[in-house]
Amino acid sequence: MSGTLDPPGDATVAWLRALAERELSAEEFAAALAVPISSEERAAVLELVEWFGRRYPTPAERLAYVRRAYRRWTRAVPSRAASP
Repeated sequence: MSGTLDPPGDATVAWLRALAERELSAEEFAAALAVPISSEERAAVLELVEWFGRRYPTPAERLAYVRRAYRRWTRAVPSRAASP
């Protein structure tokens, strides 16, 4: 396994874009906010934050990671400018 992933197909990109850009009604938004974060979810997030801080201990290392990740993400998903 090479460690690289194939870019998502057009249908997947369209589905994700529609999901990400969907506008929620006030009722849907309020309902989503009303759901409390579980202790398991909180622990999982804190574990990831701790791991990231150990893996990238300095602000410069964190910024370098974000820049690499952003380049990777923008290569994988066509830009909005390219969409009709």
